[in-house]
Amino acid sequence: MTRLFRGAFILWVMLRHGLDELVLTSFNKPWLLRLARLLTLGRKLDAPRGQRIREALESLGPIFVKFGQVLSTRRDLLPVDIADELARLQDRVPPFPSEVAIEIIERAFKKPVDSIFVSFERQPVASASIAQVHFAVLKTKQGIEREVAVKVLRPGMLSVIDKDLDLLRMMAGWVESLS
Repeated sequence: MTRLFRGAFILWVMLRHGLDELVLTSFNKPWLLRLARLLTLGRKLDAPRGQRIREALESLGPIFVKFGQVLSTRRDLLPVDIADELARLQDRVPPFPSEVAIEIIERAFKKPVDSIFVSFERQPVASASIAQVHFAVLKTKQGIEREVAVKVLRPGMLSVIDKDLDLLRMMAGWVESLS
């Protein structure tokens, strides 16, 4: 049932950002063009298409942001306006709270962060769709201090990724049947 709700949410986000119009008008089927005109009646879709796609992917979560990041590197496949807008997904993902990152590290190592690291930067140095990075100093077994980057997976990522990949496979099948 959660797959159904997630599918409905994805559909709602697509409609809210007018992606249905972009998808339907990209196929050369007259009945789809008529459907696109009917579905867009009364909706305000004046934001540039690249921006609408980027905002929709951000709304849908990390696996969709990652998909947009990958697409942004394929400028040979995308129009420039869309590729430029998707490139904004590369480095503009808001971080999750540092307290959550610390809890994840402490749960994984079954120790307080202060007993694992000599120092741990609470402020992340980078934040992406699936993880964020914190700088820290680690004391090795030989007693040598070593600067490290600690990459912390966003909470709940594995189940979200699995569910979204299942949905993406299903939707890819639908799109393939239209072309």
